[in-house]
Amino acid sequence: MPFKFVKSFLSILIITLFASFSLNAFANQRNSQLLEMADNVKSGKYVKKHFLELLKKPFSADAKKKALIIGDSHAQDFVNMIFENKRLQDYQIRTRDIPTQCQPILGNNASKYIAAKDKAFCAKADSLAKAKDQIAEADLIILAANWKEWSAKELANTIKKMQLSPKQKLLVLGRKSFGKISIRNYLRLSDQELRNLRNKADNAQGNINRIMKSTLDKSVFIDTQRLVCGSTNTCRVFTSDLKLISFDGGHLTKDGARYMGNILFKDSHLRNL
Repeated sequence: MPFKFVKSFLSILIITLFASFSLNAFANQRNSQLLEMADNVKSGKYVKKHFLELLKKPFSADAKKKALIIGDSHAQDFVNMIFENKRLQDYQIRTRDIPTQCQPILGNNASKYIAAKDKAFCAKADSLAKAKDQIAEADLIILAANWKEWSAKELANTIKKMQLSPKQKLLVLGRKSFGKISIRNYLRLSDQELRNLRNKADNAQGNINRIMKSTLDKSVFIDTQRLVCGSTNTCRVFTSDLKLISFDGGHLTKDGARYMGNILFKDSHLRNL
């Protein structure tokens, strides 16, 4: 066999083996990251961290503008979007935690809709009424929550009752859903299959967003699902560079917070902040 042929054959073999090794290494790294995301406790700690560090902290007297983020774990996701994209750096950021069971709603109707088993809990929890003084201090107020149908219907009335001044800016982030996440099933899919993968949003998603869109002022409401997913019914599960967006269907990974925040701060009312 001619030496040149052997040399050429060996070069092709080495390149092929190296490419195969590189692809396997990338797949192994991707799968390792996915399995790490399967630990909801660890991922849940990431979701809460920044939000809890800012919880109920008073605004300081410095020259920075004041931003107050109010809501449940979906508000925690939004705070992570801020940090991962290095946004609102001209603001002091503070947070108030209103549990999902209770919803950030004002008015007598709120107590009517809260489940009987949650009434005592919600009476002790934070609320928009309890946050009234800090809301009055804020230049920017952002409400983000795992909205329920009843609270979506009450939001317009709640905003009136907040009695914000013309100088204050209010934004309401719509509900988001990435459907049922099955991390172990994704280990068997190819890169392209992961890029093309879309999940069906949960059943309540579309109706709740329609209510908010039809009852809230266009300058206030941010249709998160439509902007990020391009659809009210389905949403992609992975970014184009194969980063998992949500680890449980409702809450964001670090990569997901970076991805989603980049879209919202570029394509919504947030771009002007």
